[in-house]
Amino acid sequence: MASSRLQSESDYSRAVVQLDQLLDEVGDDERYPLYNLLDTLGSLIYTYEEETVIIPESSGVDALRYLMEEHGLSQSNLPEVGSQGVVSEILGGRRELNVRQIRGLADRFGVSPAVFF
Repeated sequence: MASSRLQSESDYSRAVVQLDQLLDEVGDDERYPLYNLLDTLGSLIYTYEEETVIIPESSGVDALRYLMEEHGLSQSNLPEVGSQGVVSEILGGRRELNVRQIRGLADRFGVSPAVFF
């Protein structure tokens, strides 16, 4: 009888590769014959990650740095936050994001405001 959970990092790695291949083939077509396999594999991976993968805590500033890098932005490209000097102080930990800035950043990047808390 096959196990109903991933038992090791090796199982997990193989499952992720298989899921990627299935996603390429199945897409989001729920009528595709392999869709149930894709759904089951996704659930197994999710459960394994919830039980074993430790995601390091990150701050709102870490999220802002990441989003700036991903979008190729410099400190002077964030009018939602303020001047380049204000952005520099926030990134340097000398100042915190306020509610107005958080709302502006959330709208700009299409993320939840909670990302910046």
